[in-house]
Amino acid sequence: MDNFLLSFSVILPIFFAIFIFHALKPKSNGKPEKLPPGSFGFPIVGEAISFLYQNHDKFLSHRMEKHSSTIFKTNLLGDPVVVLCGTAGHKFIASNELQIFQSWRPQSMQKLFRSSIQPPSSSSSSSSSSSTSITRETEKQITRAPGFMRTDALVHYVGIMDGAVQEHLKNHWVGKEIVNVHRQAQLLFLTLAGRFFMGLEDSALIEKLSNLMHKIMLSLDVLPLNVPGTSFYNGMKAAKEVRQEIQLLIKEKKTPMDNGAQMQDILSFMISRPDPSTGKPLLDADVADKVMGLLSGAFNSPSISISFIMKFLGERPEIYEKVRYEQLEIASSKQVGEALTWEEEDVMKYSWNVALEVMRLRPPTRGLFREALTLTEYEGYTIPKGWKVYWTVCSTKMDPECFPEPEKFDPTRYAIEGPPPYTNVPFGSGPRTCPGKDYARLQILTFLHHVVKRVV
Repeated sequence: MDNFLLSFSVILPIFFAIFIFHALKPKSNGKPEKLPPGSFGFPIVGEAISFLYQNHDKFLSHRMEKHSSTIFKTNLLGDPVVVLCGTAGHKFIASNELQIFQSWRPQSMQKLFRSSIQPPSSSSSSSSSSSTSITRETEKQITRAPGFMRTDALVHYVGIMDGAVQEHLKNHWVGKEIVNVHRQAQLLFLTLAGRFFMGLEDSALIEKLSNLMHKIMLSLDVLPLNVPGTSFYNGMKAAKEVRQEIQLLIKEKKTPMDNGAQMQDILSFMISRPDPSTGKPLLDADVADKVMGLLSGAFNSPSISISFIMKFLGERPEIYEKVRYEQLEIASSKQVGEALTWEEEDVMKYSWNVALEVMRLRPPTRGLFREALTLTEYEGYTIPKGWKVYWTVCSTKMDPECFPEPEKFDPTRYAIEGPPPYTNVPFGSGPRTCPGKDYARLQILTFLHHVVKRVV
């Protein structure tokens, strides 16, 4: 028996290695394919452990030095991934969105932000992980709902947002010796998202959702092991609770809406809008999934950005004084209690340049994933159909050709022309530029105005 177990323990890894080799090997159509340089790492997990737990800049720079500064391959939990580096790589992805590439999410996100809506068969691939890809048509219906994120709509949000930010600072910042900036920023941005996306003003429920969303965020960049005691297990439990709360809100909204009540928020729009692919109303579970995805975007990236903005301002008094001067100039022209206006937000040039520089040095998101819809070539290498493609801002943020003296914190680099395209892209680019870009900018600047005026 001992000999059998010993033999089995030796043979099993070999079997898995052979299986992964054949699973990742692209199907030949009679024409030789030149795959990018790189390594698929260990059986099953590939290089996922290094990708998730190692310093991301080091993970990238090590492989760029070892394999290629423009393109290399890796394997993340059985998914073959081609990493494209630099501005040219990002431009290639952004310019070929929908023709060559479609949106794709890693396994952890697929499970946390699941959806029963399937992609059309024409764009599906042999990869089993593609079954939870989000169709472009459905995503447009939800994230780009008519009017909600347009400038003319955001103009009307400014006063409401201004009041909510002031109330939050009064309750959670003013008079406090110590403030957990990240957690309080999460609570603030979920308060705003809850109001604008769902018409939610229940402060106790908002705080509960903020705590649950925080657990979900902690489970994004980990191995998707749904085992008690792991971050991912806690995230899955939290995601289930968030869905349940959103579905309760949906039920509460349906009765007055059926009686003719008009509700101006994205959740109400989604309840009343049919699925464009079927003509039937979306299931409550699907609506809850989509709203949870929207909340995560409004909750996570801005709170990370605010945390680092506050850190950089605290470490650089000369930068802080310039931001404060700009904000006090605006405040001096206003009556006591008078809310900010869109026009005033629009002249906060230096403050926004500070935010952009912070987001260059501490990107709120590390990169973007896509899936190849067809076999394509880049830099003389083949990217097989169904393989995943990844681009990360880490490959450009410290490039002196893109940012002279890249280690220097210099908000003035954005004052005139700014950096080259496809370099500092905290809100994405091309057809998939974040529809909430102006909304995020509004949140950050409104917060900065009041925090430097009242707290620091």
